[in-house]
Amino acid sequence: MITLKQRLVQQAMSEGFEACKLCRPWDVPQVPDRLTAFVQNGYHGQMTWLAERQNWRGNPAALWPEARSVIMLAESYTPKDDPMATLAQGDVGTVSVYARNKDYHDTLKKRLKRLARWLIAEAGGEVKVFVDTAPVPEKPLGQAAGLGWQGKHTNLVSRELGSWFFIGSIFTTLEIETDPAEIDHCGSCRACVEVCPTNAFPAPHELDARRCISYLTIEHKGPVNEELRGLMGNRIYGCDDCLAICPWNKFAVEAREVKYHARDDLKAPKLAHLAVLDDASFRKTFSGSPIKRIGRDRFVRNVLYAIGNSGDGALHAVAQGLCDDPDPTVADAARWAVKRLADAANGLA
Repeated sequence: MITLKQRLVQQAMSEGFEACKLCRPWDVPQVPDRLTAFVQNGYHGQMTWLAERQNWRGNPAALWPEARSVIMLAESYTPKDDPMATLAQGDVGTVSVYARNKDYHDTLKKRLKRLARWLIAEAGGEVKVFVDTAPVPEKPLGQAAGLGWQGKHTNLVSRELGSWFFIGSIFTTLEIETDPAEIDHCGSCRACVEVCPTNAFPAPHELDARRCISYLTIEHKGPVNEELRGLMGNRIYGCDDCLAICPWNKFAVEAREVKYHARDDLKAPKLAHLAVLDDASFRKTFSGSPIKRIGRDRFVRNVLYAIGNSGDGALHAVAQGLCDDPDPTVADAARWAVKRLADAANGLA
């Protein structure tokens, strides 16, 4: 007779997930100490919620004490093209693969809710669905359930999916058979640590978010430290270098979900166009995109850093036009970009 676990996995696959594994909420005893060290080192930067919600993020069992099983699900967003191909093109911006189309939170959560409703109809119990917006340690739970292991870049890696997959979870009061935890398969490889443009990894498996370009372009408010601006290149929203370089990606297959396929205008967007977006045009351009949540000012700040790093004199006038922007951080970024371009023209950069 087919078990509930087997039926659950079959249903998850039919919903479009690439993998479905289970663990217990208490299967990540290492998380509290790691999280405490992360916060005490100040690695969380301006992400104060990590410190404020340590108890929940450090102990999934405390988030919902009645939960007995955690269903961990993986959904691929593997790109068709090399996401690092635009890094050498000075006049365009590089957007993280996951943000080149629709917001994955919405797409993934709908899929999770459908699976959760199926589970209730099949077996009863109660459920809670989470997608990266609650204090849930998704990556350690993913490893405990066997989805993959946390690589030296701290992200989850799978032998079947590489580094390109989203994680969602369903907590349930049902006791369902679990899967064995995954072990580390990185070996001696240090590619992800060594490729980081800003040296954001003090050691393998350890991330200082304050130096991470994903953090700097998305979470960090206000001006970025000048030492780091020049290292950001043309990365205007997120950074995929440590993911893209992973050799396990050779087994990854292109995302099936068309909402994760890159929009044509975000594959290599022109910096000159993005820099002059006002609030209304920014909102229109990025409607339904995760980029929208950082707002026009922070986004244009990132674009101006990319312009400053471009060495492209044709972008000088664009940056100059924003030196008196109403937002002081944008104005500061514009003045920095103007100086960088002038220095580059004079052979000083």
